[in-house]
Amino acid sequence: MSSLGTTTAPVAPEPLVEPERPGLLTIVKRVSLSLLIACLVPAGLFCSVTVLAGVWPAILAALAWSYGAIAWRAVTGRRTSGLLILTAIVLTGRTVVALLADSTFLYFLQPIISDGVVAAAFLLSLATARPLVARLAGDFYPMDHELHLRPGIQRLFWRLTLLWAMLCLAKAGATLWMLLALDVQTFVLVRDASLQTVNVLAVAATIALAVRVARKEGLLHCATGPAPAV
Repeated sequence: MSSLGTTTAPVAPEPLVEPERPGLLTIVKRVSLSLLIACLVPAGLFCSVTVLAGVWPAILAALAWSYGAIAWRAVTGRRTSGLLILTAIVLTGRTVVALLADSTFLYFLQPIISDGVVAAAFLLSLATARPLVARLAGDFYPMDHELHLRPGIQRLFWRLTLLWAMLCLAKAGATLWMLLALDVQTFVLVRDASLQTVNVLAVAATIALAVRVARKEGLLHCATGPAPAV
């Protein structure tokens, strides 16, 4: 016999909590670490080994660093950034072509071609729903579908994609001029010093633009208290 007058209390829905947004310092650390591992260390290693032992040992040393960094992050359970994987792929292609042709000139010519191809890819991606910068943003900031759809975020990704496309074209032109005008060791030293400076300035501009938009969108973690529940 069923009991009368017995009611079941409704279960209150659990509140949805907004995902924690990282602060500016955290984002800068992520960007700096990614650039250090993927770009600055192999460039500095290449330059040093070129002066000490020559171009071919420098080529192999830079390639070994990239794959060593990927292996180390995999063994330690750390997420490998898309920038590091892209760098390893590019260095692998350059090294294979240079070894097959036995030409260091081709090794230095390939990044000029690569910069042109990357610039074209950035420009072509502007016609799609997700420009290339949007595809790499997850390495530095937790992105979800809702963030990708915000008009302010979409405009930011479009502008940053255009910025890096123009930067790649400028780097390709400057590097080609230096390759034709300078000897190998001078070229390596001047190219690495000038291009890394340009890259750092471009990254700083990227962060500044991103921070400006992030503040408008309320995406930077507030230091005065936890993120509010929705």
